[in-house]
Amino acid sequence: MERIEAELFTDGGNNAVVRLPGRRFPGVLVQGDSLHILRTDVAELVEACERGDLGDARDAAGLLLAGLDSLLERYAGALREHGIPRPY
Repeated sequence: MERIEAELFTDGGNNAVVRLPGRRFPGVLVQGDSLHILRTDVAELVEACERGDLGDARDAAGLLLAGLDSLLERYAGALREHGIPRPY
């Protein structure tokens, strides 16, 4: 394990925006439990598609999209607040 200093752009929380040394742009640190929830959401979407259940697939995709949109807005907001252009 290597100890480093990183720049923290948001509170710690479950998805902190941080910049690691040597990186131009910050990234999002996702906690393990949050990553597992994201993976579970994707698995539910895949399973609904495999069953041909478009209603469940649409619902699962909508929840997944809303979660990712929220995460992306947190990231974009942190960049705006610190005067950093978005990398996309």
